[in-house]
Amino acid sequence: MLYIIDSADIAKIKRCVEFFPIDGVTTNPTIISKEHTDFASLIKSIRDIIGPDKMFHIQTKADTAKGIIDEAIALNEFVGGNFYIKIPISDEGLKATRELKKIGIKVTETAIFTQQQALIAAKAGADFVAPYVNRLDNIVSDGVHVVEEIVGLFKMHDMKSKVLAASFKTVEQVHKIALAGGHAVTLNPDLYEQLVYHPLTQYAIDDFNADWESVYGKHTIISLLDKK
Repeated sequence: MLYIIDSADIAKIKRCVEFFPIDGVTTNPTIISKEHTDFASLIKSIRDIIGPDKMFHIQTKADTAKGIIDEAIALNEFVGGNFYIKIPISDEGLKATRELKKIGIKVTETAIFTQQQALIAAKAGADFVAPYVNRLDNIVSDGVHVVEEIVGLFKMHDMKSKVLAASFKTVEQVHKIALAGGHAVTLNPDLYEQLVYHPLTQYAIDDFNADWESVYGKHTIISLLDKK
């Protein structure tokens, strides 16, 4: 499964890239606007942090096919590397997706809430579809089940598109998406810390340290090797 950062916070992206096996970054207009800074400089900085090989999904602001295509071409040229234009599902978005695929620009169809939205986006050529897990849960629509059915439909109809699940609040949701066969998740940086933390793990580390220090004190392994 691919792990992607859903953020435009430079400090948090740097930390995630340093410590976790990150495959890329997703943004949207809301995430970008929270940073209150120059858009061009911000996305350039993100690309510099993650490098050219990791995925960078940037969402269009246009709402016509022509506008979406123009923005996608401009963004692709500006940020370079492994770039995806994020397009909210719509008739104009689907038209743009089909045209962009002809010129080799990769597409993530986002704001997916139904299985049929995902299927028609895949049929249009979207590389990823992004269903909103927690937002579906909030309207009593079981986001994990929707993702599971999308994955099943893609297998059934031999679609090449992959499911990039978005909108998470808990580690349990992430876990269930993995079990459902989701191909990728995009998460708030804080969730990465929660994915690896468990109190019993910390207790085990504390026990290891206490046992070591009962014999070797504060000496490190390196310092003991240096004495030989």
